[in-house]
Amino acid sequence: MPHSPHPNQVRAAEPHSEAAIAWSSVANLATSYRNGSLTPTRVAEVLLDRIERLNPSLNAFAAVLPDLVLEHADRAGKELAAGIDRGPLHGVPIGVKDLMGVEGWPTSFGSTVAPVLAASEDAALVARLKEAGAVIIGKTALLEYAYGAVHPDVGPTRNPWNLEQTAGGSSGGSAAALAAGLMPLALGTDTGGSIRIPAAYCGVVGLKPTFGRLPVDGIFPLSWSLDAVGPMARTLPDLRTFFEVLEPTSKDIRASIEGRRFGIPQDYITQTDVAPELAALFRNVTAALRAAGATVREMSFQSMAHANQVLVDILRPEATVIHDQNIRSIGSSKGAGAQYSGATFAQLRSGYAVPATVYIAARQQQDRLKQQFAELMKDFDALLMPSVGFVAPAEDPGVDDPAGAAEMHFSGPFNVLGVPALSMPLGLIGGMPVGLQLVTAHGEDLAAVELAIAVDACAEPRAQQARPAGY
Repeated sequence: MPHSPHPNQVRAAEPHSEAAIAWSSVANLATSYRNGSLTPTRVAEVLLDRIERLNPSLNAFAAVLPDLVLEHADRAGKELAAGIDRGPLHGVPIGVKDLMGVEGWPTSFGSTVAPVLAASEDAALVARLKEAGAVIIGKTALLEYAYGAVHPDVGPTRNPWNLEQTAGGSSGGSAAALAAGLMPLALGTDTGGSIRIPAAYCGVVGLKPTFGRLPVDGIFPLSWSLDAVGPMARTLPDLRTFFEVLEPTSKDIRASIEGRRFGIPQDYITQTDVAPELAALFRNVTAALRAAGATVREMSFQSMAHANQVLVDILRPEATVIHDQNIRSIGSSKGAGAQYSGATFAQLRSGYAVPATVYIAARQQQDRLKQQFAELMKDFDALLMPSVGFVAPAEDPGVDDPAGAAEMHFSGPFNVLGVPALSMPLGLIGGMPVGLQLVTAHGEDLAAVELAIAVDACAEPRAQQARPAGY
């Protein structure tokens, strides 16, 4: 079983060996492509071989089409050789959550409800990536329709740090593949933490952008009012490069720590159980920020205390309406409900029981919370808190389970608020990663990434984290 070594045990690989390619940064790939020491085809071949060997134990990919991957990698290499340079992601392999359309690729949604058909067109962000010269390496696995449950015919995605623990959801396939060195970048979606939770569990980074900042066209929805699509990566510099391509209007920002104002919502943190070791790691980071000249102070988050209930009151009926036709047709056939997992089917049916008055009140409360949060953030550049209060459990908890509420405690409010929220590695507890969440004001997405980079540098030497053994 893979386990985590001490960071000092990770040794540099020989240049352009399998290990060097698998763990190469986006910037290093770009340099190697342009100086001719590597080609996109060579990188794709190495990663496809790793996926073939390692995915059976991880279940991180729902679909991989080697011939198509190599065709696109070869095209990217020929373009670069001919002087056609599409930018920093040209020839870079990227995984796409299997909720998004990729032309010619099957989409299963982590379920057996719908026929698995090849998409006729690309989702908007996938089209943007292809225009940037990126190579789609595979469709990554997810919880069924991103709604918090594993379909038994699909199976769970396992965590590379410990195969007996989950990679998290719903973007667990993307996080696990990144952590296992199967690609440098991935796209995920996030309705209540589905990028940030698996990023924390797997020791990678992920950004839930401002609501509506990145287009969701061509992505099967879970909740129209909460869904976001965003970048995931192994490192923060790679995440910055990725986001700047996805959202090319982003301003150039380089943040420093001195003089920055960080808020710690201590009253909200203490409302749920946080592992003592995680709390200690968190205190270490805040102490390092103070030592570097930042202002770090506790602030009240009490006005947001019921945000996750607002999320659930919005999510349930919206998800049910989206699946209504399938629910009704499945419900009319004996035993056909098994096409959804039992947990997903129960969650979807529960949406019918939410009164319209409750849903409308929740939407109104969402608007009020957004206004209150905007006022609160006038005093801070960013908020800091755990991404999740514990390490990855053995199985993904259900949305209705108390453990599910605890898992979503720190992530859910920021879907309701629609603001940028980023998870970055905080350290290891018993060989398993935990995450630090950084939140900025509405529209300050790139500032969140830049502040995270500055926080990470300030917190050294903790930031240089080992990767899972055996990968």
